[in-house]
Amino acid sequence: MAYQVITNCPVCSKTLKITKLQCSHCHTTIENEFELSKLASLSKDQLHFVEVFLTCRGNIKEVEKELGISYPTVRGKLTDIISSLGYEQKKKNEVDERKVVTMLENGEITPEEAIKLLKEE
Repeated sequence: MAYQVITNCPVCSKTLKITKLQCSHCHTTIENEFELSKLASLSKDQLHFVEVFLTCRGNIKEVEKELGISYPTVRGKLTDIISSLGYEQKKKNEVDERKVVTMLENGEITPEEAIKLLKEE
């Protein structure tokens, strides 16, 4: 019987490493340090959501129907999964705000122009 791979140590919660692979047919065994994909660290529920999302080809309306959840819930689950995979969603304004601040610091624009640019976003 095969069990789902656990990715965190049940004692200290640190990431576990795969160190042994074995062929179920001929029993060849390979020992080394192997890495799992980022997807392997997702929970069962998160993996199910990813499967549904992919089979719906990323169509959020279809995901809503398939899972019987609302649009904000779909978006929330996506954000949670993106975060679990180690990615941070950058807000559009964050990058633009930094650019405006840099331009202001370099004297390329006046404080009034900076305020105007930030209000437009």
